[in-house]
Amino acid sequence: MTGLSTKETKLSYRVGTTGTFTEIESLIEVPELGGDPEQIDVTTLADSVRKYIPGVRDLGELAFNFLYDNSSTNSNFRVLRGLQENESLATYRVEYPDGTSHEFNAFVSVKMDAVTVNEALTFTASFSLQSDITIANPS
Repeated sequence: MTGLSTKETKLSYRVGTTGTFTEIESLIEVPELGGDPEQIDVTTLADSVRKYIPGVRDLGELAFNFLYDNSSTNSNFRVLRGLQENESLATYRVEYPDGTSHEFNAFVSVKMDAVTVNEALTFTASFSLQSDITIANPS
């Protein structure tokens, strides 16, 4: 395979540890998933160059962008806002067209994006990670 389109990339969620994942519609953008470990300086006075060992990874906050839809109880804006208001810890799954997936537990925070002339309404859902990101290869 020489490349893969982003078409059909999905974000889904599940509240609790069992059950099926439900897709969150109208996803526009997925952030970088992963991170570099912080560097811990272990340089001594005898060293002629700085030395480091890897520390913890700071994955930061993950910001996903969506087309705004608030037309029904199952619309993306209402679902994510409901998870925010209930302070629900949920499991989220990003799945790519080849079946590779990334899963993480997080709290979500929702905000409307800036509004300009002749543009689609969008919003950002920011996820505060409460776990590592696990990667599953396609079967």
